Amino acid sequence: MRHSFPLARPGQTIGLLGGSFDPAHEGHVHITREAMKRFGLSRVWWLVSPGNPLKTRGPAPLEQRMERARAVMQDPRVTVTDIEARLGTRYTAQTLAALMDRYPGVRFVWLMGADNLAQLHLWQDWEWIMEHAPVGVLARPGDRIAARMSVAARLYRHYRIAGRASHMLARADAPAWCFVNVAMSGQSSSAIRAAGGWGAVD
Repeated sequence: MRHSFPLARPGQTIGLLGGSFDPAHEGHVHITREAMKRFGLSRVWWLVSPGNPLKTRGPAPLEQRMERARAVMQDPRVTVTDIEARLGTRYTAQTLAALMDRYPGVRFVWLMGADNLAQLHLWQDWEWIMEHAPVGVLARPGDRIAARMSVAARLYRHYRIAGRASHMLARADAPAWCFVNVAMSGQSSSAIRAAGGWGAVD
């Protein structure tokens, strides 16, 4: 099962949290559990990416990042997977399209931090993402204003679900997105790398 595709049933609501997880830490665990609670998700998949197309330097080896992620995320509702590497997808839109094709009837919700919403318009086929999957945005300190004023937030402002109704996101039809404020952990992957405890320093 370690390297098989995750199991999912039609009708399930599954949040997708993508990233390099270089390394995974308690902050990722915290926002994952908050996302499940706030957005009405039955499960979350951590999509540990082969690499980030927006970053010039590569992350630690994939297997090393997977092992760390599994050690950190101890919750039976969360699956740590390298599905992007096995699907051969490089961009989020490609991954979503492949997952929707492979898992008909499953309701996927793309999860991201507010910092990602602020730069979403730089992503490959970002409008396709907004048009095909509900998006759950979790605010991090310092990113809230930039995210709310972002190109994506302004263009899709009429499709925003109020934070008080965030539990409706998983069952909403795209385009739909919801922005929730979450008390974030002080940990970050870059700080862990800079402290010399993991991989190469940026």
